[in-house]
Formats: sequence, C-alpha cells, structure tokens
Amino acid sequence: MAAYVCTRFCINTFKDSITFIQRRFRVKTKWAATRPKFPATELALHNFDTTYSMQLGHLWPSVRVAMLCEQKYGALINSFSSEPHVITDLEAQGCRDYISIDSPRNKVHQFSQDSTTSHRDLTVLEPAALQHSISPDIKCLVFPQGDTSRFKPARPDSSGILGYYLLDAASVLPVLALDVQPGHKVLDLCAAPGGKTLALLQAHSVDYIWANDLSVSRTARLRRTLQSYVPKELLDENKIHITSTDGRQLGLTKEKSFDRVLVDVPCTTDRHSVMVEENNLFKRSRTKERQKLPLLQTQLLLAGIQASRQGGHIVYSTCSLSQLQNECVVQQAISLAQEELGITVQVLDLRWFAQHFSDTFHFAPQLSVGELVLPHLCANFGPIYMCKLQRIN
Repeated sequence: MAAYVCTRFCINTFKDSITFIQRRFRVKTKWAATRPKFPATELALHNFDTTYSMQLGHLWPSVRVAMLCEQKYGALINSFSSEPHVITDLEAQGCRDYISIDSPRNKVHQFSQDSTTSHRDLTVLEPAALQHSISPDIKCLVFPQGDTSRFKPARPDSSGILGYYLLDAASVLPVLALDVQPGHKVLDLCAAPGGKTLALLQAHSVDYIWANDLSVSRTARLRRTLQSYVPKELLDENKIHITSTDGRQLGLTKEKSFDRVLVDVPCTTDRHSVMVEENNLFKRSRTKERQKLPLLQTQLLLAGIQASRQGGHIVYSTCSLSQLQNECVVQQAISLAQEELGITVQVLDLRWFAQHFSDTFHFAPQLSVGELVLPHLCANFGPIYMCKLQRIN
C-alpha cells in the first residue's frame, strides 16, 4: 500500500511539472533559417585551402594561421590635426614610423637569407634602383614585429579633427607606390571607406583629388571619414571632389584627365572572409557575384588606364591572395587596353619597393607582375597586392 501511494505521488508530481503546449502553438525550429549548415567563413576557408595551398605551396600553412589570428594595424598620422605630441606619444609606447626608416644598401643580402623576414629570392639591384622617391609627408606608425599591442582611439584636437587613422599598415603601400608629385591630379576610383584617400591627402603635393565609389552608403562613409580628419575649409574648396558613380564609366567621361590613378578594387577581402559572417562574399547567395569579380576588376582597371594621361601612373591593388584577382587581372587589362583601346601600358618594377619595406612586411616570392604582402604571425598585416603601371601612349 505504501509503495502504491508513493508511486501515485511521483506520477502526480511529474504531471504537475509538465507544461503542455497545444498543437497549434508548437513551432518547429527551421535549421536553415537559424543556423546555416555551411557558414560562409567555413566555405571561404575551404576554398582558400584548395586554391592557396597550390598557389603558395609550403607558405600557405603559416599564412593560414596568421589570417585566422588578430590583424595588426598601423596609425596613419593626420597632418591636418593640431593635436600636440601625437607622434611622440606613440613612439613612447614603442611604435615607429615604418615609412621614414631607410633600408641599408646591403640589406638585399640579409633579406634573401633571413627566412623569418621573407621568402623572396631576389637578385641584388643596382643602387640607383633603391633611390626612388617615397613621400616624406605620409607617416604611419606600427608596433614592432611580434608586438600585438592595440592602439588607443585617436583624440580630436580643438577643432574636432582626429590625430590619426587606424588601418592595415600595408594598405598605405599602394598610395606610396603611386608616388604623387607636386601639382598632380589624382583619381581614387574605388575610394570608400576612405583610408587611402586620406593617405593621399597627407601628400600635400596633391593638386586635386577625385574620390569615387559606386555604393552610396560607402560614399557616405567616405564623407564621414574625411569630415573627421580634414578641415571643413579644405573640403569646401575645389581640391576634393566626391562622387558615387560606376567607376567603369569614368574611363570614358574623364579620359586622359589624371596624372595618377589608384584602382583599389572590390575583392574577396580574404581576411574578412575567413573571420566574419556579415557581408561575406562566400555566402551561397553571393556565389555569382563572387565569380564575376575578376571581370569587374578588369573593367575597373581598364577605366583607370583610360582615365590616366600619357606617361601617367596607375596602381592596381586588392586585399586578396588570389592570382585570378591579382596578376591575371593585370595581364588581362594590359592585353585588352592594347587590343581594344590602342593604349600601350607597361608594368613598372616594384622589387626595390618590397626590399625597402621588408623590415616591416612579409612579401611573397617574386610574382609574374606586382608585389604581395603576406600575413605572417610576426608581421600580421595584409594580404595586400599591388601592381604599378604606366600609360605609354
């Protein structure tokens, strides 16, 4: 009898603890809507494992690890700010301006033998090849190799202008390679979010800059960036022109108008693709968009070539390791420029450039055209690809 009472008590207690849900209120979890079976970051990493392991060979494992680790940044000093002691404060924290540090002439020998700095196999260049001009007005401070310290947010001066802009320090290299000279007119064909445009403005020799981006929202972000870093009176002058239009059309409408053209094209943004789900090009819904990237990039580079004057320089850049988006686009654009537009373009050698900055960045082995900064645990910048071209006729 006691056992019967105990059993009834347990059953009644169990019933009381159950909350019954009517059938019409039951909801079945939709797996596809809540948790993607294949996250875009995993798809990107699988794609990179397949393609980059063949492209980079034994370098890929170390590049892979670096891209999955926290990215390193640099502080682009804003010369328009009157905030005192910006540089000295950063130097007191151990930072150094990687642009102003000159490389020794015998560095090429050390460079080719030090596998921790780079895997490039270069021949010694003539001394004159290392004497190209690099703008002394552009300053970008970084923490030493192996130092993963993070920068504090920049402080505004009395006018509200911020003292420095945080960005991947390697993304300043295409601007330096462009080599803007006094009086030059510059086109930044795909300018948003504005880091490279701001770097171009630090070279006070710029006479006029046209900053363009197709996306209206990204162009708005570009304007906000410039408003935070450039005095209002300078923005009101005719020195900076901002537009939101298809850059592929500017080749025709502004043909032979610019001394320097920066073509920093949309790409797979490799580091973002393996780290962030939001706005990831490897989402299955964006497959066609991703597959069309090399065509879009080629068209934009052709527009940049058309917009440059005879003797003008064009720098093409991406933040991808992909040969299809880098060397192949450059070679295709050069061929199409000759065949369809009658424009002769030559590639300018940037080996001296890579050697000059080898203490800060980890460069890929010599490519068919251009230079490529590889992510590396001791120097976790990039990836950044750049190739410099000159319009001959």
